[in-house]
Amino acid sequence: MTFKDSSAQFQTIDVMLLDRDPKHARQNINEDTIKGLVNSIQKVGIIHPLVVRPADQPGRYTVVVGERRRQAAIQAGEKTVPVVIRACSPDDTLEIQVFENIGLGVRSALEPRDMANAIQAIADRFTTPEEAAQHFGRAPTWLSQATAAANLSEKVTALLDSGKISSTSAAIQIEKLAKKNEAKAETLIEQIEQLPEGEKVSKKVVDNALSEETGRGKKKEEPSAAEPAVIAAPIPVPVETAAATVTTPPWEEAPAVPAAPSSSRSKVNPNKVKLVAELLGLSDEDEEDILVRLIDEFIAMKNA
Repeated sequence: MTFKDSSAQFQTIDVMLLDRDPKHARQNINEDTIKGLVNSIQKVGIIHPLVVRPADQPGRYTVVVGERRRQAAIQAGEKTVPVVIRACSPDDTLEIQVFENIGLGVRSALEPRDMANAIQAIADRFTTPEEAAQHFGRAPTWLSQATAAANLSEKVTALLDSGKISSTSAAIQIEKLAKKNEAKAETLIEQIEQLPEGEKVSKKVVDNALSEETGRGKKKEEPSAAEPAVIAAPIPVPVETAAATVTTPPWEEAPAVPAAPSSSRSKVNPNKVKLVAELLGLSDEDEEDILVRLIDEFIAMKNA
């Protein structure tokens, strides 16, 4: 009988009755990476039951899926764990372990805004951001990044909902721009509002506007009363359609930006970037946000 056709039996059993599969596909487990899982189990318990099969020794079971959860449960001080017992041959066991980890179809991360809203709702239960971050076993900087999409302004939220902003990460970039130069951000928002139905601002335009502001470094002095204020020219806003990226009149096309050396990105596998983005609940369009979150996760892991 194959795994697919075998019956499933749910039980809560002593974690010490579970044995690691010596031929498990996951042979290398970094102990540091389990700390976040330990924190999760201590807070809410094991969310997904482990899948196990009867071992050769009566009363014992071999882990098919959930070896990290088994180890984390022991470290978290759990005495019992929920399991689903299935008959499974060695050949089936390896296939299940591979298919369970091979792609994103098994578990799909929440859409970035949904995840941000959920984390924010939990954080609101605590008195300070530091307490909330500690609850998640993360640094306060992680909490700020994780909830950024839950704290968009009304105008940016409306544009994101209408589809005139290409992604949640682009919306967050506009908010970052507003903190550095509110007038410039307002100009960009007004231009996006004027886009025809079905068109959306290119994320590259938002990134360029933020990069220009960040690159200035020194804060410009306010114009004196004797000097007339200089009115900034409209920000070019290329828009994206289903067919291609076009430029909406009357704005002129943005000047070409020197491309980063191909060697700097050729080392990054796009599929890995997408996988990491899904696991972190981020858009894979913004590698900078992904890198920032990974750094926060690493620091939190080391400080745990």
